[in-house]
Amino acid sequence: MKFIVDEFLEKLPLAANEKWKDGVWFIESFKKDNVKLEFFAPESKDYQTPHDEDEFYFIARGTGVLVIDGKANTFVAGDAFFVPAKVPHHFENFSDDFATWVVFF
Repeated sequence: MKFIVDEFLEKLPLAANEKWKDGVWFIESFKKDNVKLEFFAPESKDYQTPHDEDEFYFIARGTGVLVIDGKANTFVAGDAFFVPAKVPHHFENFSDDFATWVVFF
């Protein structure tokens, strides 16, 4: 099964809602047992809160900063990050073309 960044950018649900303020900028791409793949491409601000599962971020495009438990980590396309369950984290100062794959497990 192949997952293509441009195809998922076109599928993003962009309608604004109260929870995400600027719109919902992620889409679940795949799920099997306790593993889930999401595609995430926020616009202007990342409103996420800590998750109950461990996760990996695989940066697909763009640049910016991923703050994990208060520590700022710069990123470019091709970088990967592990974030343990329940640890506060968010993206900031990201480029307009930023997009990432997220694997929850």
